[in-house]
Amino acid sequence: MSKPVLVIKFGTASITHKSGELNEAVLQEIARQVAILHQDYHIVLVSSGAVGAGKGFIKEYKGTITERKAAAAIGNPLLLAKYTKYFSQYDIAIAQSLCERQHFANRNQFLQLKETYQELWDNGIIPIANENDVVSNLELKFSDNDELATLIATGFGASALLLCTSVGGLLDDQKQIISFVEQIDEKILGFVDTDKSALGLGGMVSKLNYTRLATRMGIKVVIFGMNQPDGIIEAVAEKTGTVFAPQEASLTARQKWLGSGSIIAGNVVVDAGAVEALNKRKSLLAVGIIEVDGEFERGEVFEILDQSTNVIGIARARESSVVIAQNLKTQNFEVANADEIVLL
Repeated sequence: MSKPVLVIKFGTASITHKSGELNEAVLQEIARQVAILHQDYHIVLVSSGAVGAGKGFIKEYKGTITERKAAAAIGNPLLLAKYTKYFSQYDIAIAQSLCERQHFANRNQFLQLKETYQELWDNGIIPIANENDVVSNLELKFSDNDELATLIATGFGASALLLCTSVGGLLDDQKQIISFVEQIDEKILGFVDTDKSALGLGGMVSKLNYTRLATRMGIKVVIFGMNQPDGIIEAVAEKTGTVFAPQEASLTARQKWLGSGSIIAGNVVVDAGAVEALNKRKSLLAVGIIEVDGEFERGEVFEILDQSTNVIGIARARESSVVIAQNLKTQNFEVANADEIVLL
């Protein structure tokens, strides 16, 4: 790609008032700052706010799944109309991209998404992504737009992923923003307030979970806020918010897609010998598996757990879970090829 990819996610609380109405002053600022960055980056905006914008039209709104879908159907065109209004001031056209979880799990569909985005970028157009709430299956939904933004960033090999939050970054126990995090560990997770906003689905726990995935895929992540001048531009320059360092990752584009976009169908628990072999980039053999959990078919993706139930990687199965379970003591029975395993 001629320019690096930058993915910026705005949550509901970041772009709406507490009543759920869109905060047009923030949208105007987003357009102004993104227009500046647009010169140097291929940008994807991932924007929540559709449900918040549309729920006022639903009588006696209680937040049921059906009501949320209806609110999203109303709110999406309202949200896009506002973005269109403010980006047009900079002669930038935008495009709506309503995504579903299976679009990322199916590699052919994902590659079509990449081609579409590239065509938009070639024409100077910024895609604005959101979940297709109206038709999303409950069992195959994104957990929230933090996940959607992360899947786009990892799948496209973004140079940076920016996650906007109302608090402006990760706060320490003194409620001060931590400026830099080398690695997300138990100490960092201990700072998290598990509360989530009344309007949005996610919170800081969600952001850190997906930040850890993105950084493991070699992507820099910045959690920032819009409550200061040039918040987006300053975040890109690492001058505001919390910057999470990318980890070294020598993964192919396909492995990045496999490690982030796949829908997990089950898991296997492996012994210490298998862990050691996997770390040496060996294939996963049945003799190293202690337990198979869940039902999956050949070609589906499963998690690999160590004996402490830590997720150490994911893999594409060469056989079904039933066949694997029947061959746990079979020598040289390959469960997943090394090229189809991504260590996390």
